[in-house]
Amino acid sequence: MVQEKNISGFTWDAADYAKSSPAQKCWAHELVQKIDLSGHERVLDIGCGDGKVSAEIARCLPAGSVTGLDRSPGMIRFAREAFPENSYPNLTFEEGDAQALRYENAFDVVFSSAALHWVYDQRPVLAGISRALKSGGRMVVQMGGKGNAAGIFVVLDRMLAEPAWARYFAGFSFRYGFFSPEEYRPWLLTAGLRPIRVELFPKEMVYPDQKGLAGWVRTTWLPYIGRVPEDQRPEFTEEMVTRYLSMYPAGSDGTVRVAMVRLEIEAEKL
Repeated sequence: MVQEKNISGFTWDAADYAKSSPAQKCWAHELVQKIDLSGHERVLDIGCGDGKVSAEIARCLPAGSVTGLDRSPGMIRFAREAFPENSYPNLTFEEGDAQALRYENAFDVVFSSAALHWVYDQRPVLAGISRALKSGGRMVVQMGGKGNAAGIFVVLDRMLAEPAWARYFAGFSFRYGFFSPEEYRPWLLTAGLRPIRVELFPKEMVYPDQKGLAGWVRTTWLPYIGRVPEDQRPEFTEEMVTRYLSMYPAGSDGTVRVAMVRLEIEAEKL
């Protein structure tokens, strides 16, 4: 099992995430289709995670290449093992921080899916993307947007207000970067990126059963789960799932749905 403690104090489990992220992979696949690749581009995938999406992009680039970047050493190790260089000669994975991109005039496309909402201050991210892009290069990004996962936050607010869990969250503060188009467009322009599309739209995360929902909670709501003692994390996760389903019951076939909101951005380097 590939795990590590990152500097934010919570743990990523790359193998578990790879098994529990079908919705993220589906949305990323949809976004890849919007890049309109010709096959020769150099692409940077920010927040590449377990590497599945970077590998999908690499298969579209017989004369190009992909660099998958992630802050998590465990994710990068997992991606390198899952998609080795001898099978994917045009794909590399590097550990790095989206807020401190070190590339200059290196890529035709910067891509990111379901990752950048982990960063609250988007300005250094966009400045780094602008530096990394060649003149006329494109940024194609999707992340959680304003109002994302509202039902889950209702559940968490109620749980954290109760004594059983409140004691673990004294002084807790974590801000996701869930923004509106009106907030985001000025940051693009300041970074030297011309907005082409900045859109907010609803999405549904669908799981076949309660177990799938629990996997998503367990592998992505880490700022909260990481505050709870390890031996109580399964109980915390189960309570989150149970409370959510009491508010939004599963369908007659057991299907569980979570209302999400995505912010999608396409921009061009000026």
